[in-house]
Amino acid sequence: MSPRKQPEVWPGHILVGEVTAPFGIDGSLRVLPTTDFPERFVRLREVTVDRLGGVRAVEQARLALPMAVIKLKGVDTRTAAEALRGALLMVPEAALPPLPEGEYYWHQLVGLTVEEVGTGRVLGRIAHVLRTGAPHDVFEVDRPGRKPLLIPALKSVVREVDLGRGVMSVVLLPGLEDVSE
Repeated sequence: MSPRKQPEVWPGHILVGEVTAPFGIDGSLRVLPTTDFPERFVRLREVTVDRLGGVRAVEQARLALPMAVIKLKGVDTRTAAEALRGALLMVPEAALPPLPEGEYYWHQLVGLTVEEVGTGRVLGRIAHVLRTGAPHDVFEVDRPGRKPLLIPALKSVVREVDLGRGVMSVVLLPGLEDVSE
C-alpha cells in the first residue's frame, strides 16, 4: 500500500465531511460525510471550513444519502461553491456527542499501539481507520519496515481498548499477518 496524504484537520477539531462538488447554482455544496452520524448535518448551525479560514454559519442542510447538501452563509454562487471542492468541514471536538461504553471515535484510535493478546507482542500503531462499506471498519496498522497490517474492527478480534495507556489489544485471526506480507 502506498502512503496516503492525511487531511489537515485543525487541532481540537474533528473532520465531519469533505466538499465534493457544488450542488445547484445558489452556492450549495455536496458533502461526503466522514462521520458515523451524518444526521448531524441537519442540526449543524455552524461549521469550520479549512479553505475559508474559520467558522461559517450553516443556512440550510439536508441529507441526500450517502451525501449531505449544505448551504453556507457567504457562499452564494456556483463559482464560489466550486472553489470549495475538496474543502474539509470540521467541528470542535467538544461538540461531539458522548458514545456508549466500549465505543470510540476514530480520532481516539489513530495512534494507539496495537498489542497481541497473550504474547504482549507489539504489532505496530494504528495509522488509519478504513471505512470499507462492510458491516465493520478496518484498522490499518503501520509496522516499521513492513507492509501495513489490516485488522478487522470486530469484537472477536479487538479485545480491549485502553485509551489511558494508548493500547489496543487484539487476537489475530489465523493467517492475517501472512496476507499482509
